[in-house]
Amino acid sequence: MYPARMIEKELVAASTEPLILSLLTNGENYGYELIQEVKRLSGDKIQWSDGMLYPVLHRMEDAGWIKSRWVKMESGRKRKYYSLEKDGRQALKNKRAQWTVISSVLGGLWKEQNV
Repeated sequence: MYPARMIEKELVAASTEPLILSLLTNGENYGYELIQEVKRLSGDKIQWSDGMLYPVLHRMEDAGWIKSRWVKMESGRKRKYYSLEKDGRQALKNKRAQWTVISSVLGGLWKEQNV
């Protein structure tokens, strides 16, 4: 059984793409900052790792939902920034519709059950 404060990994995995797409509607961002923003927004209940995030970003880039560009920082290191593409906006619209249905169904069931 999972402690109440943890989100099950299947829910984290299912929510990763809509979360990334939603965050990128605010403008381009890089992986570490996406990780930190999700952690902050979830009150530390969702914690992504590099090993989980980057394959998803690459898959989304391959699908044409996002694009990336390398930026050289003052320190000399490079940082890869991601931004939303037109197809990514459509994907977000579709995912938002799906999540809205699921949330509505669960909300209705739980309201009826006084949970």
